Amino acid sequence: MEKKRYKSIISYDGTNFSGYQVQPGKRTVQGEIQATLSKLHKGAEIKISASGRTDAGVHAKGQVIHFDSPLTIPQAKWEVALNSLLPEDIAVNSVKRVHNAFHARYDALGKEYRYFIFPSKKRDPFSRNYAYQFPYQLDCTRMKEALKYLIGTHDFTSFCSAKTEVDDRIRTIEEIELFEEGELLVFRFVGNGFLYNMVRILVGTLLEVGTGERDPYGLRAILKGKDRSLAGKTAPGHGLYLWEVFYPQD
Repeated sequence: MEKKRYKSIISYDGTNFSGYQVQPGKRTVQGEIQATLSKLHKGAEIKISASGRTDAGVHAKGQVIHFDSPLTIPQAKWEVALNSLLPEDIAVNSVKRVHNAFHARYDALGKEYRYFIFPSKKRDPFSRNYAYQFPYQLDCTRMKEALKYLIGTHDFTSFCSAKTEVDDRIRTIEEIELFEEGELLVFRFVGNGFLYNMVRILVGTLLEVGTGERDPYGLRAILKGKDRSLAGKTAPGHGLYLWEVFYPQD
């Protein structure tokens, strides 16, 4: 039976997952979705591919996956069928039939990530899994000054984990914003691709600029140094959200 390819936009609360990618003996986003698809396909294994992985605790508003299926479920019913079986911390936002050559990862033109900071000494039990509580005084003017040195095409070796497997570490950041959203501070990053832990290291470094530990202009030297030890700490995963993935048809 001929298989059709479907593109799906999903959201998930990363709190109780050991990341996106399947890992033996651990609860993962990929594992839950593939198990659900297997139920719909009477036990057959259905693999999914995503635009990229997210780490433990990291959330997604607009992760994109694709999968192939021989079922004749009407396109409009896929969303209902999947959401009826998936756990409550994963939601399927849309399912669309696409060309069989479409690939969620390789066709992506870019991504938007957002990182949420709760800048307060007062504990908030309701945001503890969804924003990084930062109890120190922050100078947003200094941080916004630093942002301009990161925009553009650079070698981001200093801002990626030592576990990064790719050799080409040149990426283009098209937009970075810092804005307030209620009680929260939000960093917004848009680029053609991001290295392993890149956004979290950028945020950790920018927070050190905000506290006065680093000079905004020092970001240029960190980039040129191509050395992870020159940058700041890696911000925790629970403040990070994969917000949107961009494709040619978008």
